[in-house]
Amino acid sequence: MTTFDLPATPLRVAAAQTRSVPGEVEANAAAAARTLRAAGACGARVVVFPEKFLSGYEPELIRADPERCAVRPGDPRLAPVIEACRAGGVTAVVGAAVRDGGELYVSALVLDATGYAGRYDKQTLFQQERTLYRPGTAGATLQVGDWRLGLGVCYDSGFPEHARAAALDGCHAYVVGALFGEGNGHHESRIWFPARAFDNTVYAVLANHVGVTGGRRACGASAVWGPDGRLVAEGGPTDEELVLADLLPERLRAAREAEPMLRDLRPLAARAGTVLGAAPTG
Repeated sequence: MTTFDLPATPLRVAAAQTRSVPGEVEANAAAAARTLRAAGACGARVVVFPEKFLSGYEPELIRADPERCAVRPGDPRLAPVIEACRAGGVTAVVGAAVRDGGELYVSALVLDATGYAGRYDKQTLFQQERTLYRPGTAGATLQVGDWRLGLGVCYDSGFPEHARAAALDGCHAYVVGALFGEGNGHHESRIWFPARAFDNTVYAVLANHVGVTGGRRACGASAVWGPDGRLVAEGGPTDEELVLADLLPERLRAAREAEPMLRDLRPLAARAGTVLGAAPTG
């Protein structure tokens, strides 16, 4: 039996439901800074932005001019975001196309009062992304106080193993910036996120775009689900807004006592060589 430590105090998070200016990193960084100041004024300590927010989703713009449309390590255009983190005492998880070592990645940048704190690169690329980006090779856990937050980007959340790896690393929440579109994207998000939360008894946080980016109309509906899989807070379908939620240690404890799947997890038996069914006749 495995035991997992729980945080002692609540953590207020904000899912920043926003729209990007296509390919304009400076304009989007300025918008992120304004959002961070507003979230900090509301008491948020962590603010999550949508997938590739700093670039816009915009694969063709990024392919044509990665120097302008993608962010690079140490990029001075991140300065307004870092200053807003410092002023508000918040940590930002900001989506961006990142150019590093001649390769492009779909990343979640972690920025705080100290500056650039690291990044997570999307591990499960979606369809046409595979022709432009390299997949990430490792997960990432963000520590904020005594809370551990597992990072994901959009399509990662469709794979139960991704959130489970975060939970097994001791994470208390699964935090994802995404682009989910109207129609099937909205349907997927409403299945995947409650399932990731419930199966792992963690909070699940989704920050989604609104408006059109990369030729796709986003469905909004950024949200937070509790560790019992129930909805805690949700945004509307079309407007820019902050979706705020308090992550509560007592709710984590209650969920893990009621649903002990994570505690009782055992390695699955090897399947090779096991065949079930009646022997053939004749």
